[in-house]
Amino acid sequence: MEEQIKQAIEVLRQGGIVIFPTDTAFGIGCRIDDERSIERLFNLRKRPTAQATPVLFDNKERVKEYLLPFDSRIEEMMDKYWPGALTIVLPCIIDKVPNLVRGGGPNLGVRIPDHPIVWDLVKGVGVPILGPSANFHGEATPYAFEALDKELIKLADYTIEGKTKGLGLTSTVVDASKTPWEIIRQGSVRLNE
Repeated sequence: MEEQIKQAIEVLRQGGIVIFPTDTAFGIGCRIDDERSIERLFNLRKRPTAQATPVLFDNKERVKEYLLPFDSRIEEMMDKYWPGALTIVLPCIIDKVPNLVRGGGPNLGVRIPDHPIVWDLVKGVGVPILGPSANFHGEATPYAFEALDKELIKLADYTIEGKTKGLGLTSTVVDASKTPWEIIRQGSVRLNE
C-alpha cells in the first residue's frame, strides 16, 4: 500500500488524476491548484461546470488557509465531526480556489475524511485535493473497489486499490455559509438540528 500511495502522490504532484478510497466512497481527484487538471477532471466525469466539487484536507489548519474567518459554532462542528463524513460549505478566499471548484460561486465544500490514505495524499502533495465520488456524473457511487467503472479507471492516471470504511453512504453536506444552516445532502453523519 505504501508503494501505491507514493505513486499516487507523484501522479498528483505532476497534475495527474487519481482514484482513491475515502472513509465513505471511492473518490477521484487532482490538486486544487492545477486548473488544467481540474478542467480535465470535470470533463472526464462529465460533471456540470456550475456544480461545485468537495475538497479534501488533512488538517483543520490547512482548511483555514482556504476559508474566510468563521465563527466558533462552525469550529465546534468541525471538532465534533472531523475527521469524518461531513462536508461543510463555507465562504472561501476566492483567489485561492479556482472558479470550477467553487461552481462559480463564493463558497467551498471542505472535509477531512476519516481515512489515512487521504491524509497521506494531501500531506504528500502539499495542497488539498478535489474529492468528488469516482463515478461518471449521475451514475452510482462506488463504495468498493469492485464497483468502480472500468472506463473511469482507464481515464484516470492512477488508481489506489484500498478499501473504504464501508459506511455505504456518502458524506452529509451542510451549507454553513448562511443562517440558518441548511443540510444539502443527508449522508452518514446525522446532524443535531
